[in-house]
Amino acid sequence: MAAATTYREPRRVDWAGIGFAVVLTLCIILPLLVVGTWAFANVWRYPSVLPQEFGLRYWNATLARADVWTAITTSISLAVVVTLISAIICLPAAFAFARLQFPGRSILFFSFLAGQAFPKFGLLVAIAGIFLQLNLIGNFWGVVLIQLVGTLLFMIWIPVAAFQGVDRRMEEAARDVGASPLRVFWSITLPQAGPTIGAAVLLTFVNTFYETEGAWLIGAPAIRTMPVLMISFINNQPVIQYGAVLSVLLWIPSFFALLFARRVISGGSFARGFGA
Repeated sequence: MAAATTYREPRRVDWAGIGFAVVLTLCIILPLLVVGTWAFANVWRYPSVLPQEFGLRYWNATLARADVWTAITTSISLAVVVTLISAIICLPAAFAFARLQFPGRSILFFSFLAGQAFPKFGLLVAIAGIFLQLNLIGNFWGVVLIQLVGTLLFMIWIPVAAFQGVDRRMEEAARDVGASPLRVFWSITLPQAGPTIGAAVLLTFVNTFYETEGAWLIGAPAIRTMPVLMISFINNQPVIQYGAVLSVLLWIPSFFALLFARRVISGGSFARGFGA
């Protein structure tokens, strides 16, 4: 008896999904290609589709400017300092929110989200009025304080999820065999929560490096970060290549951050850092 054959319906091609993916790719990749091309174009005149001359002339001119190196140093210093201070303040707070019960816990916890629920620039203007009275305008530490506000969402909410996801039974088993609280935290809690905390620290560093509004409103004119300097170049320089070179330089932290995430934080652990 011949084996019965089953009819399989032809697989439908999701043309709408493919079209959306193509449009989304063009919207992301095309601007990057244009900026990257301008950064390495010595001469590019209309109506030519490609530059008439490629080279590093504007890279040399841009990197020879003292204000560019000052902005690079300032951006890296701000990102490192803000990330360290945020970790020192927020990680113990995240552990307390995850493990302790105290009056007003829910209200206080959700209050950290309040800064993201309102228009950011209006909040920055209100804070700038206070900083003006405290002589923190145009001050490095004034920019640090204003950028700390933007790190609360990453450094509170994500680590709280990390500490809540730790297997409490393993901690209790370690305490039952005589491990001290510090040893339990170091050997049980931190290895499980570490990748998630690493994701939060990574997001905080990158977000701080690219933060523009607070650095411009509080730091100008004395403190100029890379994004602020790039905006100044784009608005005030008739040569497009200067702004394009700075834009490509701004891609470097994201590139190294992705390398760090790939090497240090495994794919599954990094996904758990976002609650996946």
